[in-house]
Amino acid sequence: MPQSTLKNYLWESRLFRGRALVAVVIVVCLVLVVVMRLINLQVINHEHFTTLSQDNRVKVLPLPPTRGLIYDRNGLILAQNVPTFSLEVTPERVTEMDQTLEALGKIVAIEDSDFKRFERLRKQRRRFDSIPIRVRLDEQEVARLAANRHLFPGVEIQAKLLRHYPLEDKTAHAVGYVGRINEQELQQIDNSAYSGTSHIGKTGIEKSYEKLLHGEVGLQQVEVNAFGRVIRVLQSKAPIPGKNLHLSLDAGLQHAAMTAFGEETGAAVAIDPANGAILALVSNPGFDPNLFVEGISSEDYDALQKSETKPLFNRAIRGQYPPGSTVKPFIGLAGLETGTIGIAQKNYCPGFYQLPGHSHKYRDWRKGGHGSVSIDDAIIQSCDVFFYALAHQLGIDRLHDFLSRFGFGRKTEADIADERSGLLPSKEWKRQRRKAPWYPGETLIAGIGQGYMLTTPLQLAHATATLAGGGVNRIPMLVSQVFDSTGRPSLPPNANLQVKLPVNDPENWKTIIAAMTQVIEGQRGTARLIRNEHYHIAGKTGTAQVFTVKQDEEYDEEKIDKKMRDHALFIAFAPVEKPRIAVAVIVENGGHGGSVAAPIAKRIMDYHLLEQQP
Repeated sequence: MPQSTLKNYLWESRLFRGRALVAVVIVVCLVLVVVMRLINLQVINHEHFTTLSQDNRVKVLPLPPTRGLIYDRNGLILAQNVPTFSLEVTPERVTEMDQTLEALGKIVAIEDSDFKRFERLRKQRRRFDSIPIRVRLDEQEVARLAANRHLFPGVEIQAKLLRHYPLEDKTAHAVGYVGRINEQELQQIDNSAYSGTSHIGKTGIEKSYEKLLHGEVGLQQVEVNAFGRVIRVLQSKAPIPGKNLHLSLDAGLQHAAMTAFGEETGAAVAIDPANGAILALVSNPGFDPNLFVEGISSEDYDALQKSETKPLFNRAIRGQYPPGSTVKPFIGLAGLETGTIGIAQKNYCPGFYQLPGHSHKYRDWRKGGHGSVSIDDAIIQSCDVFFYALAHQLGIDRLHDFLSRFGFGRKTEADIADERSGLLPSKEWKRQRRKAPWYPGETLIAGIGQGYMLTTPLQLAHATATLAGGGVNRIPMLVSQVFDSTGRPSLPPNANLQVKLPVNDPENWKTIIAAMTQVIEGQRGTARLIRNEHYHIAGKTGTAQVFTVKQDEEYDEEKIDKKMRDHALFIAFAPVEKPRIAVAVIVENGGHGGSVAAPIAKRIMDYHLLEQQP
């Protein structure tokens, strides 16, 4: 029989008491930790956590301001806010997003483009932001969604004001449009000022006057339940609406100008020489800015981007073209004002010009030449040879300095976003940009508005208005008055800013204007086709080469593809006796300024001066 093991009761008793003591110590320590944590929460940090608890119950919501309206000079609305309903989803409050979207698609029509836009915005926004998936809901769709609202937590029907442009393509490039704030813009704007705001000005006046149009955000303190729904409003601060803008732009004149272009591609700008007010700013063809407000579909955007006519490109302020012969009156004035030539001086034009000691011939547009011509004859008949010689006498730097007074080669500082500066070349410019010396032949080409020289239609109209105003250089302005929410008017920034150009002899200016008048009124004028009995016009035609014709080649318009034909230009102001309108027109690949661009300018002037409704 195995020997029985005797138990050591004393040792087991001690072991049990030891383990019990350790357990008690651990329990006491844990209780002390809990007590200390409770003291920390309930006593030491009581105020802090009370505030957090209150925040779970009380929310501060931003109240976006109503965007200011835009009117034309006659009170016709160009940009308005229309009430609409949108279907919006807050991702943070939706557990099964795919199933929710699929179920919503069975109640209202949601296109693939809507889903794509929603996903794009979802990546850009925070999870607690409300994101639209359908906009412009009709009454039946709103009713169906309201009846099934309880099935979709995190889904709301929001009533909001949506930007709308009634004249669509007629004012798209001047007024511009708003669109949803993108990631790049989020880094630049004051987020607190744009709380609750989803749109911002993208182009045109909508962009350049964004601060005035936007207004100031308001705040609303609300009590919410556990599901985040608002129970009651505790306190609110009303937003301040954006300011309304009244433009100098005439919507009727815009329509008349675009109608005059027909199927031609180009731009036209009309300015009042008396105050610098922009009466018309047209880039043809235009586009419907309403497509961009809530996000344009990829199909529509591709169609606009791939169009050969480039409707999204604002030719009026961003198109840079050689001014051609439209620059000749300014160069002629430079010759008179600097004493380089005299009013009665005549030069002989055999049909070409040669630099001393060179065999290369710089040809005139008229093969047989113009014979003996003075400054007024040279402007009336657009004699190239006369201006080759004058440019050579002046030199490129004097030419640059004089033309820069009229704003060539720099932005006009007009109150519209994204204007380009054009190009007025000089020796220094070529050294810095091209790392090459300036050649005399390049001066000759600049003398007829070709070569490196580039100008925008706005710049050309501004220079023409300065010439018509006797040398008073006024900043072109689209906005004439700003109205706050109380209806109190004020002037926009830079309004009425002007600089008086130095005038050595007023007779020189009269000579140039008289010659420009004969461009239309004279029997040999290059724009005599637009002569009329109602008012007198001073103008100048221009043709800008798209490609260079070689020395031994002839330019035959009929054998050249439309895309490669010369641009047609025309500048004018009227009435000559007391100018009320200055116009610059360019027709891309139009050919001849006198027969193509000048009639468009006349339609614009007729509307403004004779009130001929289109």
